[in-house]
Amino acid sequence: MTRTYIAYLDEFGHVGPFVSRADPHHRTSPVFGLAGYVLPADQVRWFATWFFKRKCDLLDFEIRRSRKQPAMWEKKGSSLYTVKNVQKYRALRDFTYRMFRELNELGGVVFYVGTEKTLAPAQHNSKRLYTAVFDEAIKRLDGFCATDVHPASFLLALDQHALRPTLITHAARAMFGGQSPRRRLIEPPIHLESHRYQTVQAADWIAGLVGRLGAVWADPDSYPENRIFQRYFERRLKDVSRRSGVRTR
Repeated sequence: MTRTYIAYLDEFGHVGPFVSRADPHHRTSPVFGLAGYVLPADQVRWFATWFFKRKCDLLDFEIRRSRKQPAMWEKKGSSLYTVKNVQKYRALRDFTYRMFRELNELGGVVFYVGTEKTLAPAQHNSKRLYTAVFDEAIKRLDGFCATDVHPASFLLALDQHALRPTLITHAARAMFGGQSPRRRLIEPPIHLESHRYQTVQAADWIAGLVGRLGAVWADPDSYPENRIFQRYFERRLKDVSRRSGVRTR
């Protein structure tokens, strides 16, 4: 029987050009990529429930203050994984370790792929960058499923994006075209509204963390404060990741 995985991915870093942290226009992040996790389909409901409960425990004050239905409330990973929050709140660090353990125990892995941006603004093409990272993610996920202990296939779930038609086209080409079609991908990607899906929110949190690490991997001299993410999370992240990496100079 073929095992089916679902890969939930979201963006990290920034897709626009980067010059330096001091540049007045192009300073958001030196990296861009996609990050999240891959989980057996039959474990998704369990993990979504686990994440929702832990989210409500961790951010109870913010959720109550918002007066929104907790299942419809979200906090972006880039706002959660800040230097201040990681320094101040041990509960956030402990939650992250528990999330990694939970994914591992459910047969899942963390996954991320990205690159340092090296082109000058005049040569930078955000759409080309996004689709190149997307294509690489599909290739690596396909390889992960092809080398799984048991035969495996996967579905890909992404946060809603303006490039949805382009990404679907790229996925279809990867599935059915070329000399090495990605035979493990069942369908082109599904796009979901993050505030309605706990699974997508969990991917966004992982992406927020990977974005902080990616910045210090790419430009450690400009992001010395991000070494705190290396201290607390780098080893654990790599222990639960498969076929992942951020290409840097």
